[in-house]
Amino acid sequence: MSNLILAVARILVVAIFLWSGFGKIMNPAGVATAIAGKGLPYPEILAYLTIAAELGLGLLIALGLFARGAAVLLAVFTAATIFYFHNFWAMTGDAVRMNQIQAMKNVSIIGALLMIAAVGPGRYAMNQR
Repeated sequence: MSNLILAVARILVVAIFLWSGFGKIMNPAGVATAIAGKGLPYPEILAYLTIAAELGLGLLIALGLFARGAAVLLAVFTAATIFYFHNFWAMTGDAVRMNQIQAMKNVSIIGALLMIAAVGPGRYAMNQR
């Protein structure tokens, strides 16, 4: 039963990344604009790296293929989004509360990703590394 739960959990944890990555692939210029708006360098390159991280790493985790490493990388990516995009400590007004919620959501997702990294993908995975 626990292996089935791990398989379902892997898919549920990365569903948000797959959904978001698919949306971003439909509008990479918009992603680059958002990245540029945060003052980050090479926004076009970072836009495609963001799409690759969300779709690529998310798919690896969902399939259970190199899930431990992919989960660590996606956790680092998610932490970076808190710092650069949900930095509520540098905001005012309604943006503070909204981004605080988004940051805490990401902290929870990081926790789930680290659990996948710690216990592995379970039996129902393409590989069990």
